[in-house]
Amino acid sequence: MQKIHKSILKWYEQNGRKSLPWRILHEEYRKYGSEDDLKKLKNIDIAYAVYVSEIMLQQTQVKSVLQNYYFQFLAQFPSLKALSMASEDEVLKAWQGLGYYTRARNIHKCAKICVQEFDARLPLEIKELQKLPGIGEYTAGAIACFGFLQAKSFVDANIKRVLSRFYGLQNPNSKILVQKAKEFLNYDNAFEHNQALLDIGALVCLPKNAKCEICPLKCFCTGKDEYEKFHVSKKTQYENIVLKILIVQKNEQFLLVKSKEKLYFNMYNFLEYKNQKKAKFIGEFKHSYTKYKINAKVYFLKDDDFDDLKVKAFSYKDLEYLALSKLALKTLELFKKSDYAF
Repeated sequence: MQKIHKSILKWYEQNGRKSLPWRILHEEYRKYGSEDDLKKLKNIDIAYAVYVSEIMLQQTQVKSVLQNYYFQFLAQFPSLKALSMASEDEVLKAWQGLGYYTRARNIHKCAKICVQEFDARLPLEIKELQKLPGIGEYTAGAIACFGFLQAKSFVDANIKRVLSRFYGLQNPNSKILVQKAKEFLNYDNAFEHNQALLDIGALVCLPKNAKCEICPLKCFCTGKDEYEKFHVSKKTQYENIVLKILIVQKNEQFLLVKSKEKLYFNMYNFLEYKNQKKAKFIGEFKHSYTKYKINAKVYFLKDDDFDDLKVKAFSYKDLEYLALSKLALKTLELFKKSDYAF
């Protein structure tokens, strides 16, 4: 195993994404970070910064997180205490566009619990971390390793693929993979070992067209010649739905409603079109979310007498400060291009 560990670390030194901001937080790794990134991360608690990155990177690409969300979120909420004091609407607004808004609600709940029970810090113990909303086995292990420099293993989709192929495991269950990850861990340098595995899975050991010829594990890997046999991802089955959206303008204001549906819970959305006679069709667009493929048809109604106790009126300028779902943002963009925009 020593040769394998050495090969992994050598590859990481030459090819790893060592400059990612959540990897340059500890003193010994700051040399890999840019001056600008280090400045933005100054005075940010390391474990908190790691935690935010891990939650954001669930279901979201690294490039998107880096460009639009990570530093902005930390600037607005530089600590768990600051996050706990924000309203849910403020947190959802900061998360706007990242999708999977349960993550934002959980990170907000987590901050409140940490302030109340752990002196505004994340707990050191994995068991305590896993009790927090939205933190599962993988995230807890990543926070322990990358945030607290503990020698802990964990398994995400990338590491699952690497280990499945390395050991020649077809459709292994979680228990087996967790055990294999522990056996595979480099306890002398868990931080770089785990970062390397994540990068190997993301850059080399790909679901399709794996680059076995440049993999540091190629001399030791059981599945290198038949890599597609091991850990074949299930294809997502999408459900096609048609959604009819109604934009109502009343006294030069837009009427919106806070969603109570799980999909966009507590976020503002436009109303549902229910065959209102005076409404005009203004266009349609496609939208994908989790397992849904949505064909959204948008209608516009100007009605100064429209009455509904569930709705709330907002000026055009107000919309800039609201936590709107991506679906609502796309609806608004379509409206701006229509003949009814003002």
